[in-house]
Amino acid sequence: MLSLEALSVFYGGIHALQGINLVVEDGKIVTLVGANGAGKSTMLNSIVGIVKSASGKITWNNADITGRDTKDIVGSGLVLIPEGRHIFPNLTVDENLRLGAYLQKDKDIIQKNREECFTLFPRLKERMHQHAGTLSGGEQQMLAVARGLMSSPKLLMLDEPSLGLAPLVSKMIFDIIRKINALGTTILLIEQNARAALEIAHYAYVLETGMITMENTGAVLLNDDRVRKAYLGEG
Repeated sequence: MLSLEALSVFYGGIHALQGINLVVEDGKIVTLVGANGAGKSTMLNSIVGIVKSASGKITWNNADITGRDTKDIVGSGLVLIPEGRHIFPNLTVDENLRLGAYLQKDKDIIQKNREECFTLFPRLKERMHQHAGTLSGGEQQMLAVARGLMSSPKLLMLDEPSLGLAPLVSKMIFDIIRKINALGTTILLIEQNARAALEIAHYAYVLETGMITMENTGAVLLNDDRVRKAYLGEG
C-alpha cells in the first residue's frame, strides 16, 4: 500500500502541494483528477523522489520512502511512466524494453516479462526490431507502458497515458490498464480524460491548486454534479 501523509512540496515560492493525504490500496486502480497546473505530476514526481518534499511522509509497503533515491524507490517496485512517453527513438522496440529491466538481474524474469509485454501489446512484437521513433503515437505509448512493466512493478503510476491519442487508441490504452490491474499490478493514474479515468477507477481524488478537495469511489465522483460540471463538460 502507498500512502501520503500531509505531503507538501514547493516550487520556488509556489506551494505546489499543500498537505496532501492520499492512499492507494493494493490491487486497486486509483485516479487523480484535476486541471492543468493543479499539482498532479508534481505529486507523482515527489513519490518517486524526482521532486523533494518540504514536509510530510510517503509510506510504501510499510516503509518510509520520503527523501530516498529514485533508483531505490524504483527497485522497491514503485514505477512511474511519465507524461510524454520519453522512449529512446533511436533504439529498437526490443532495446527500449530491455532498458526497462536495467535493475533486474535475473535473465529468466527479464525474458518472462518481455513475453508478457508482447502478449499485452502484440503490435510491439510485430515491430520489435523497428526503431521506436518510427512508431505511431499510440504505439509509442504502448512501448512506454511495456518498458515500465519490464521492471516488475508492484505499483505502476501513469501520467497522462492517453494524451494526444485518437479516441480509439485511447480506449485501447485504458483497456490495457484494466488488464494490467487484473493481472495483479496496482495502478495510480493521472489523466486529463476524467470520464475514462473515473470509469475504470476503484477510488478517485480531485486535486485543485495543490489540495485534495474531493475523494470517493470512481462511480460516485463520475455522477457528482461538481465533477461533471468542472471536468466532464456537463451542466
